[in-house]
Amino acid sequence: MTINLKRDAAKAALIAVTPGMQLGLGTGSTVAEFLTLLAEADLGVSGLPTSEATAARCHELGIPLLNPAEVLHLDLTVDGADELDHDLRATKGGGGALLREKVVASLSERMIVIATLDKLVDRLGNSFALPVEVVPFAVTVVAHRLTQLGFSVTVRSDSVGTPVLTDNHNMLLDARFPGGITDPAGVDLEISMIPGVVTSGLFIDLVTEAYLAGEDGSITHLLAR
Repeated sequence: MTINLKRDAAKAALIAVTPGMQLGLGTGSTVAEFLTLLAEADLGVSGLPTSEATAARCHELGIPLLNPAEVLHLDLTVDGADELDHDLRATKGGGGALLREKVVASLSERMIVIATLDKLVDRLGNSFALPVEVVPFAVTVVAHRLTQLGFSVTVRSDSVGTPVLTDNHNMLLDARFPGGITDPAGVDLEISMIPGVVTSGLFIDLVTEAYLAGEDGSITHLLAR
């Protein structure tokens, strides 16, 4: 997986951006490539960032930012994904921005995922653990409930063992299910009902299309059915 492939995916998605749009701006290394291209294109757009890291990069590039307190609708969100299936259901949250990413996606008329082709999977949860954002008070209880549902759960920590906190000052659990998740919509609802869960990293009925860059230089374009 190279920067060039990520740039290829980002460049493909740029054609969907028209002058003056209000954009949702995702988080991650592929989106970082998109932000650079977006700034170079100088289309007069503004954006609502999904993380403090994205906001900082937009400031560096001169991309105007929207005030989240004043945004009820976005024309388009461009974001990455840790996994994507053929029905355009996604697993997100590897960078810890899943809550803001989901809020921004929900405000958007369309959502484009940009990624490398290896992110396309037959079943979510096979290659990447499902991130779950949890309020710190409830992390032990939520981890126990997820274990009862059949997940193997770890608290996301840094290199010295300190729990990672999101931009919202919550903790992250990474949950793995043997064989992957057969019913992503049902699992998302079940997890979201656990008291103390803020959100899961399952994105259901939010992604409308995807541009996936292959090692051979091809771009796979997927559209929601």
